[in-house]
Amino acid sequence: LREGEAVLIYVTEPFDKIKQVKAGRKGPETTSVLKLNRVRKFLTGIYPYSIMSSVFYPLSEYGQALKLTTSIQEWCGHVFAQLNNRETFEVTSHSYFETEADQELTLPKALMEDELWTRLRLEPDSLPTGTAPLLPSFEYLRLKHQPIRAYEASLTLSEPGQQRTYTLTYPELNRTLQIHFEGRFPHRVTGWTETFPAGFGAESEMITSSARLKKTLLTPYWEKNAKSDLSLRDSLGLSMK
Repeated sequence: LREGEAVLIYVTEPFDKIKQVKAGRKGPETTSVLKLNRVRKFLTGIYPYSIMSSVFYPLSEYGQALKLTTSIQEWCGHVFAQLNNRETFEVTSHSYFETEADQELTLPKALMEDELWTRLRLEPDSLPTGTAPLLPSFEYLRLKHQPIRAYEASLTLSEPGQQRTYTLTYPELNRTLQIHFEGRFPHRVTGWTETFPAGFGAESEMITSSARLKKTLLTPYWEKNAKSDLSLRDSLGLSMK
């Protein structure tokens, strides 16, 4: 287990449904999305890890994310994966590992773990429950070197209350993720716990990684780029660069 920091940046922006990128101007081909940039940083001895996932979720209807991307950087190299939601899931993945290398995949559509982090902010009672194929987060699949595909998962949502929990359990991966969030709008994420095998093979053991909310800031962060704005990082309790 490592000590680290995570930041969830939620922002609305126009999205070009054809090019599937942030739109430079509004038009008939654009829609408004809730974008989540989820950033995690931690140290592994001498070298750092930096992980970022981006989710583009349409605000016009509570359906599926239009695009997902994940990148992981560390001193050994970096990996990148992107999913475009079109007629099927079009996935591109690049890795410095020989067994993963460059991949172009076409996958049948399924629920996506990464999109659930945006969906619960908007309408948690619309979250799916029961058993269904679920595409795990790209972050997890790349770190654990698992094939990019949907895995059968059990989904449960706690009863309405001051705090709620959405639980995802993957029997095949031996992994459980619990996302904790506020019961009232805007349903802030207050933390999460993730239990999974550490290591590989017979010597792996189950560990639990957890995160808890420290601070929240409502601000047009893209304008806060002056040296004088560095103090805002202190207000968020961020220490890692």
